Amino acid sequence: MTTTDTPTVLTPERRREHRSWYFYDWANSAFATTVAGVLFAPYLVAVAGDAAVGDRVDVLGLALNPKALPGFITFVSTILFALALPVLGAIADRTAYKKHLMAGFAWVGAAAAACLFFMTADNWQLGMVLFIVANFCFGASTVFNDAILTLIATPEERDGVSSRGWAMGYAGGGLLLALNFAVVTAHETFGLSEGMAVRVSLLSAALWWAGFTIIPYLGIRNRPPTDVVPSEGGVVRGSFAQLRDTFRELRDYPVALTFLVAYLFFNDGIQTVIGQASVYGTEELGFELGTMLGIYLLVQFVAVGGALLFGRLAARRGAKQVILLGLGIWSGIVTAALVLPAGRLVPLVLLAVAIGIVLGGTQALARSYFSLLIPSGKEGEFFSLYHVMDRGTSWIGALVFALVVQLTDSYRPAIFALIFFFVVGGAILTRVDTAKGIEQARTGGVQRA
Repeated sequence: MTTTDTPTVLTPERRREHRSWYFYDWANSAFATTVAGVLFAPYLVAVAGDAAVGDRVDVLGLALNPKALPGFITFVSTILFALALPVLGAIADRTAYKKHLMAGFAWVGAAAAACLFFMTADNWQLGMVLFIVANFCFGASTVFNDAILTLIATPEERDGVSSRGWAMGYAGGGLLLALNFAVVTAHETFGLSEGMAVRVSLLSAALWWAGFTIIPYLGIRNRPPTDVVPSEGGVVRGSFAQLRDTFRELRDYPVALTFLVAYLFFNDGIQTVIGQASVYGTEELGFELGTMLGIYLLVQFVAVGGALLFGRLAARRGAKQVILLGLGIWSGIVTAALVLPAGRLVPLVLLAVAIGIVLGGTQALARSYFSLLIPSGKEGEFFSLYHVMDRGTSWIGALVFALVVQLTDSYRPAIFALIFFFVVGGAILTRVDTAKGIEQARTGGVQRA
């Protein structure tokens, strides 16, 4: 089990830190929901479609279907994650300024997201670049935020703290989404075109992200790094050396490695469903964007209860078993999406409720469960590898989704293809031995002769 300098008694000061930490989930969920989850993909498809010639747009010499653009953008941004996040994680382990780096990436990402306000049919390519920057900064900030979790919460507290953080995130993202739902659906009342209403909503998410990040920035105290292997050349050079050693030593933590592989698969499916849900609803099922905003809003508020419910179940049955239950439900969700009737609201609402129940719970428990398998002093690096599996490899699902859409011109077979990721991820997760993984983290890995 990992160790920190955190005492076991939940003092008022530690409780305040927990609450401050929750607010980063509250802050960044505005981008995850309003921008990445709902509005950006359909708006990009619409404005790129207006600029298309023969139902195709040119992207770096490739003639692409505008419907496939969101998937290909995810492919590019996640390649950047895979290259950069391990280095950022190594830096996180060697610096006391984790909250500064978390907030810095958040504010740069929010600035890029704010500039999406200027995206139109004349410059939709610029919008793609801005989204990639914002999405990268979102992922980078969460590396430092998750590393902070191991410093402010004991191993016994982490399922609860992580679940409450996710619940706060869904509540915050849902609250802003409710406001944006009103702006987009009643845009004429406000004297706005639908396109302008979408752009205002994108801007509001950026301001929300930037503004509420101030709370964890002020409320969390930095702590010096622990158990860091000394090296020459300062933080950056030392971080690269530490990263090299971590990859070399990763084989000494086979349980953590097995979980990362499982997470690669099942989280790939989750991220792709989240990223493509709104465009699936508008383009395949024929619903208005305002309707999909309402559906996503429903998911957000159901997810608050879902995250808390999964946290309570994990306290009784263990995080691993509850995650496996969630993956079974995810498999049923993508199967139902294959045959969901177009234009029928009630089946879509029922599917949205099912997504909300498992969405926050599986993600929150995966984060807290993995924290138990991390050796002391390498929290940032191991969480960077976690986020490589989270966002740095989610291009696999996005690419599969985009290729199926490109070949079939339909989102139905593309969404169903994601069942592969849930089934394989669940099968690998069954092979993770929790007790052995905690022991390996506590003793410094497998002891070799």
